[in-house]
Amino acid sequence: MSSPLDLLVLGNAIVDVIARTDDGFLAAQNVAKGAMQLIDEERAEALFAVMGPATIVSGGSGANTAVGAALLGAKTGFIGKVRNDELGGLFAHDLKATGVSFSVPAATDGPATARCFVLVTPDGERTMNTYLGACQGLNPADVEEAVVASARVVYLEGYLWDPPAAKEAFRKAVKIAHGAGNAVALTLSDAFCVGRYREEFLDLIRDGSIDILFANIGELQSLYETDDPDAALKALRDERNGRGLHLLALVTRSSEGAAVVKGGEIRTVPASPIDELVDSTGAGDLFAAGFLAGHARGLDHVTSARLGALAAAEVIQHIGARPQSDLVKLARSRGIL
Repeated sequence: MSSPLDLLVLGNAIVDVIARTDDGFLAAQNVAKGAMQLIDEERAEALFAVMGPATIVSGGSGANTAVGAALLGAKTGFIGKVRNDELGGLFAHDLKATGVSFSVPAATDGPATARCFVLVTPDGERTMNTYLGACQGLNPADVEEAVVASARVVYLEGYLWDPPAAKEAFRKAVKIAHGAGNAVALTLSDAFCVGRYREEFLDLIRDGSIDILFANIGELQSLYETDDPDAALKALRDERNGRGLHLLALVTRSSEGAAVVKGGEIRTVPASPIDELVDSTGAGDLFAAGFLAGHARGLDHVTSARLGALAAAEVIQHIGARPQSDLVKLARSRGIL
């Protein structure tokens, strides 16, 4: 029997390669500022060759959430796929060193471990070029029933909804989690994901597969195909699943803070103050980490969202999507914990 977990994350196992750059470099490399672009292995090698000095750390949206929650005291696990290569070993070591359980066997053949080149311009905007590689090999066999059943919340990364085998892994995890009486959360990840899978994501919400939804306001507007953020929030507020139950949803709105949507009500939480925006990478991931860590501690939804806002504020004030401050100490100093 697996030890109980507060949170189990299924996501892309990606090594982040983060470097400061400028708009001129982006133009020279023909990459769209602020976007996430998928690239092949050849392009990945070419881009790495011309980048400046970089920070290399295990990453991926879901992994960032797992680490953030672990640093806030939640007992956390991760399910994702790497190759048995140098970067795969780095990913596994880095994740485990932060206290996240990770035991999925590495692939012995096929594509190399995934990596994401995160180019950060002086305005704090991040531009991502991602080689997905081995992480797309996640399949139902990697989803161990006892591990999933042990987790109070299973968190699914929308970025991993592309590969058919990973999609089946998600569905398997949902069935196991609900069979064990536990909750399932989904992050929409990116507006481009929503654009491709809008109807499937709405089906997951409406058929009761998802209990907790995380999105930023742009993703939510894409989900409901509206330019009006308030209209998107109201549409989400009115959602009910097949059992007539409202969804719990957390919607981030950048400097405007976040909205907690539950039981037909929308409650707002202000953004935590910052000294300087350095790198917005991981803001949504750490918001989810803070909220879910608060949820694991039994905090109410608004207080949990305040913890999420604090974690997001910490991570955007430095390069990289991993906290550099003691988040528990910081939360206590703000009266949240």
